[in-house]
Amino acid sequence: MTALGGPVAASAAWSGLVQPGLLRLVGSFLNLISHTWFLNIIQDDFMDGKIDFENTMQLFKKFELPFNYSHVKHVFKKTIDKRKEHVINIEDFRAIYRTIVHRPEFLELFRAYSPNSKTLAHGQVVEFLKKEQYETEECETTALEIILKYEPIEEVRKRRQLSFEGFIRYMASEECSVFKRHHRTVYQDMNYPLCDYFISSSHNTYLIADQLIGPSHLWGYASALLKGCRCLEIDCWDGSNNEPVVYHGHTLTSKIPFRSVIQIIEKYAFEVSDYPVVLSLENHCSTQQQEVMADYLESILGEKLLTSTLGEARVTQLPSPEALKFKILLKNKKVGTVEESMLRRDLDSHGETGEVSESENISDDEDDSDDLASLCPQRDSSKRKGEGAPSAPPRKKAKMKKVKIALALSDLVIYTKSEKFVSFEHSQIHQKCYENNSIGEVRARKFVKHSARDFVLHTSKFITRIYPKGTRATSSNYNPQEFWNVGCQMVALNFQTPGVQMELQNGKFLDNGGSGYILKPEFLRNRGSSFTPHNVGRYSKPMSLSIKLISGHQLPPSNLSKTNKADPLVQIEIYGVPEDQRRKKSSVIKSNAMSPRWDETFSFTIQVPELALIRFCVEDEISLVSNEFLGQYTLPVLSLNKGSEIIKLFVILS
Repeated sequence: MTALGGPVAASAAWSGLVQPGLLRLVGSFLNLISHTWFLNIIQDDFMDGKIDFENTMQLFKKFELPFNYSHVKHVFKKTIDKRKEHVINIEDFRAIYRTIVHRPEFLELFRAYSPNSKTLAHGQVVEFLKKEQYETEECETTALEIILKYEPIEEVRKRRQLSFEGFIRYMASEECSVFKRHHRTVYQDMNYPLCDYFISSSHNTYLIADQLIGPSHLWGYASALLKGCRCLEIDCWDGSNNEPVVYHGHTLTSKIPFRSVIQIIEKYAFEVSDYPVVLSLENHCSTQQQEVMADYLESILGEKLLTSTLGEARVTQLPSPEALKFKILLKNKKVGTVEESMLRRDLDSHGETGEVSESENISDDEDDSDDLASLCPQRDSSKRKGEGAPSAPPRKKAKMKKVKIALALSDLVIYTKSEKFVSFEHSQIHQKCYENNSIGEVRARKFVKHSARDFVLHTSKFITRIYPKGTRATSSNYNPQEFWNVGCQMVALNFQTPGVQMELQNGKFLDNGGSGYILKPEFLRNRGSSFTPHNVGRYSKPMSLSIKLISGHQLPPSNLSKTNKADPLVQIEIYGVPEDQRRKKSSVIKSNAMSPRWDETFSFTIQVPELALIRFCVEDEISLVSNEFLGQYTLPVLSLNKGSEIIKLFVILS
């Protein structure tokens, strides 16, 4: 599937100046070179004259080009149809190769810049880059680099030319990805305070299935970290033999040792990102086992664990991701202030405890009106209002109780102290910059609807974590976009559950090198901002986006097809502020997953491109009212490349 930022240059008028006889001679010579190159690669495999399907697949790998097993198998079967033996000769393979690799739309583009339809000279590659790829700087150097890197035929490469084989390899490369190349590395300023970034965050990270009876597994942590997640959740409970365990309390989910969780985090924390990891503790342990937790954190994480402030003990502003590189922060309830912890820094606090006030029977991750407890038979949920209530219901004043916290654990909390959210007004008056809040999705959604301006002001100053309502027993997810729209930094999702919500999460955090930190737009950082997602006003920077959908190639076949068939269509969706939410759909191409051709153009006007994501979703139309998912690709609108680009789909493997 190809997205174009502009029209294709369809002709090369000066090609008529070349003498016809000379052009034919050059063409014949280039055909011979290409044929020789191809034979040199495959001839050893045809020493016995013919090869079967498995050897055909192995031979394809030598060309180092993407190919799909189902499609190669289908073309192979068509080739041997009505034959008694299931083998092919060298000419059969050449025909199969051309069917799979030589895309007609690539050939059209290539010929538009090649007078002889055989090669592109260096200057013609430069012209292609300027007109089709919108390259403006160092095109001559880039063109030469493309030839040297992607041209597989040595004789052509020595002439500083690009054959169609080289052009195919360039067009199939990451350089022609729809995702901007420089966005694949950390390019944003990482020196702002932590609260100025969206942070990739996971909910109940230890779970790899549902929330009630599924397994807890260390792979949940390793997998999340390898996906660039920077905030992990750990639910801690007393275990036997004074060993804390991690599981979803009051459920039948399995238990894993806290010690093992910290060991796996230590191993994978900085595999894909150098920037800080936050461990969000849901602490249900006795003070004795809290001290065991503190010992494990310090002994296993060592220098990676942040145990003191950077610079002065008095904290007036959160440090930046850059300043906290390769550090692991503990997010938990804390006794007193950071300054008081620093005074105890060199003292042995083992055996000492402090108290914090907490709403009775309600922890940070249990204050949603739709909590997991509502699934339990002893809790009467019949009087609970639904999500669609026109206004936030009055909240009962919770009874407060004192909870003991081991100072050894409390003092490890530096810049991420968990603080119960009371109200926006209360936070503005009382909350310190290093104190953060967790708010359930239902309550947060009501704030978005009724108090968006206050919500934006709150998140400009304080890290705010959103988590799924407890009734999502199957580990389903909410739409994270509505909370990114008001600047919530830690929008925690169930990473184990595929679907549109996680596709938005993964697409958003492709940006900035997959570091797990995305700098928020200025209007979500500025404390004088009047931005709300429902009334963007002067913060609108309208962007016109035109996408030409040309074709697909080797799309996943339909599950209903016994061969390689599907009836594909493409949905192009915009996610962002409410005004920008759009969905447009292509026509359906019947019975063609191999090389469907659309040549359709879609136009969008996006008011707040800084917050917008674009999702390309390919589906198989199985009936007039039902489609089957084939694959998708999601990315930030501002990460879209201009030009002739390739979208490589993410598919769900079962």
